[in-house]
Amino acid sequence: MSIIVTFFVAPDDTSAARTLQTGPERAFESLSFGTIDAEEAVVEWERLLAGGSFEELVEAGEPRIIADQDNGGCIVFAISPRLSTALADAEHPRLRDVAASWAQLRAEDGEVIDTEIAEAIVGAVAALVGSARRRNEGVYCWVA
Repeated sequence: MSIIVTFFVAPDDTSAARTLQTGPERAFESLSFGTIDAEEAVVEWERLLAGGSFEELVEAGEPRIIADQDNGGCIVFAISPRLSTALADAEHPRLRDVAASWAQLRAEDGEVIDTEIAEAIVGAVAALVGSARRRNEGVYCWVA
């Protein structure tokens, strides 16, 4: 479980990787959340929005790690182009349904995420993806 999760916009993988030590808040447009398993969340969101099984997405290398610390510290990973497209193209009712399904999946694993909070997280990340697309940039996640 991650302590700090920050989704952020960066022009490329190299720029995103530079945030590993300090985090992206000062350098890039970003939004932070508390304790969620961000790697698992983006795979679940992609599965819910675009299809495929959790196992297939993980076997395909999602999420793609950009930078990490050897001792299990911070990591930076990229939001897949497929998930970015699905988030950006989804209408609010679809995002709301995905958030509710995600909250239910987490509850089945013993992790409680309020549906309203799940909706706020998924909606905020979708808005960030939209902002990134307008600038032809990518969305990444820094986890500490």
